[in-house]
Amino acid sequence: MSELLLNKPGHTALLLGNEGFVRGALEAGLAYASCYPGTPSSEVPNTLYAIQDQAGLYMEFATNEKVAMEAAGGAAIAGVRSLTTMKHVGMNVASDPMMTLAYTGIRGALVIYNADDPGMHSSQNEQDNRYFAKFSGLPMLEPADAQEMKDMTVFAFELSEQLQTPVIVRSTTRVAHSRGAVVYGEMTPVQPKGRFEKDPMSLVALPATTPAMHKRLLEKQDKAENIANTSTFNTIIGNGEFGIICSSVSRSYCADAVEELGLTESVSILNLGFTNPLPEKLITEFLIGKSKVLIVEELEPYLEDAVRIAAQKHQITCEIAGKGIGRLSRLLEYDPAMVREAIAIYFTGQTLEQKPLDLADVPVLPRRPPNLCAGCPHRMTYYAAKQAAPKDTIFSNDIGCYTLGFFPPYQMVDCAICMGASVSMPSGYDVVTDQHTIAFIGDSTFFHSGMTGLANAVFNNHKFVLIILDNSITAMTGHQPSPAMDVSYSKKPKTHIEIENVVRGLGVENVQVVKPKNLKKTQALIEDALQHDGVSVIISREPCPLHVNRLKKRKKVSFTIDQNICKQHKKCISDWACPAFYMDDKKVLINQGLCNGCAVCVQLCTEGAIKINKEQE
Repeated sequence: MSELLLNKPGHTALLLGNEGFVRGALEAGLAYASCYPGTPSSEVPNTLYAIQDQAGLYMEFATNEKVAMEAAGGAAIAGVRSLTTMKHVGMNVASDPMMTLAYTGIRGALVIYNADDPGMHSSQNEQDNRYFAKFSGLPMLEPADAQEMKDMTVFAFELSEQLQTPVIVRSTTRVAHSRGAVVYGEMTPVQPKGRFEKDPMSLVALPATTPAMHKRLLEKQDKAENIANTSTFNTIIGNGEFGIICSSVSRSYCADAVEELGLTESVSILNLGFTNPLPEKLITEFLIGKSKVLIVEELEPYLEDAVRIAAQKHQITCEIAGKGIGRLSRLLEYDPAMVREAIAIYFTGQTLEQKPLDLADVPVLPRRPPNLCAGCPHRMTYYAAKQAAPKDTIFSNDIGCYTLGFFPPYQMVDCAICMGASVSMPSGYDVVTDQHTIAFIGDSTFFHSGMTGLANAVFNNHKFVLIILDNSITAMTGHQPSPAMDVSYSKKPKTHIEIENVVRGLGVENVQVVKPKNLKKTQALIEDALQHDGVSVIISREPCPLHVNRLKKRKKVSFTIDQNICKQHKKCISDWACPAFYMDDKKVLINQGLCNGCAVCVQLCTEGAIKINKEQE
């Protein structure tokens, strides 16, 4: 049994922030979860999916965040405690139903876990989703560590049920992926069944009904603000003449900095964990008597603007600063040194001398740029497409492992915006340019948001080639299920959806399925597709080798290079770029531990120097 399921109040465990969130959901009696994976939130749905039978709850991976929000919203309206999770850009997809769920409200509980990514460690932007809470009018909690991830999640379910409104729990990469000691609480029994009670005046959003819904939402916001003003998640430490107001992981940085700088007697800290609605009364009381206040928050001046408004509204004379002090900016994530430096500058006028660590005795680490794995079928498809594509072809790409095709030697990513855009943007390219377009999208992303763009292209008679990279799994975020997966490996009954049937059903006539290991055939199909007058779809089908290795044992096959034959032209490194190849003593060798045995490199070696290991023949 998973340690997360121990019903031992007082037990202490060292948990990842995301695991703390899962424990909180379990303690709250979570019954239904529908999620789409996305780093840094992925550990939450992954863990729930693995333990759902032991926990007595239901969890599914939805086709996208909008669907997940709607499914969890439906379960919550039917009266059960429900959850949906996503990364920050996933909230963009889910915001359509979320904005109106705020109006209709729910009957059970609905917690929305949103993980932001300051610094863009695994994302295409670093948008600040705190504004979604303000935009939608939904309560928002911001944990600062693993313990608060657990505690605030329990409270979020209670608050959602109390106010009958969805509640957002917002974390960041550092909070989600740091570890900390978590003290367990009581486990609430799961209530897996609810009942849908008809109430069209509250649940049907029409011009005739929504004015009353909006009024109720505003009343809920007032109640939530009253709760925020007295919440134990909003606390004041110290009573100095100076003040710091902070939230999320910045709270930990500020506490350490004030102590290290010896400012505990002169600087008090307002730690905010319940940040929408903001506790205006508490903030105002904190400002009174302060001569200077520093706002420390990553990304946008969400708190800073609100504090300035509160001070002006209540005619409080106080110097308020935030962005622009030291290195505090709207760009990237903060770190302890940056926060310590800003606090020192603002409250003492001193600039800290930053002494770099002496690394003279530390060896230089080898560079490890991101790379497609050994045996990755995407490399095979890219190689064939690069040979087939005319000069000046536009490569329209998407969000997934295959985005790594951006790097040399392939450079197959000319534009990548968001999930599904690779299929929609060629409709514009087709009309306004005379260039060929080859678009790439993964199987999971195709079901996420690629089908609508394809339908648009067929309906409007556009011309381009779409290559669906079907590796039968959602690989980038940790091998979560995809509608295209081999369902025989699924723990729960699932129905395989054949991509070819979907594509033909959308009206595409020129559809081909190919195994990308056959480079010549793949190249030939792409060359033919480029001549077709209309939308052509090639389904490049080969399972992710890492996933296959996880699922079943297979005989290990690897290759080696016959140095007596090899001419050392190094094209296997410069053109193919499989990470299993490396140079040693000016010779090309194959790392036997990395080689996946795909044998595609054998097709590329003009001398026939790449051979299977003799002992494996």
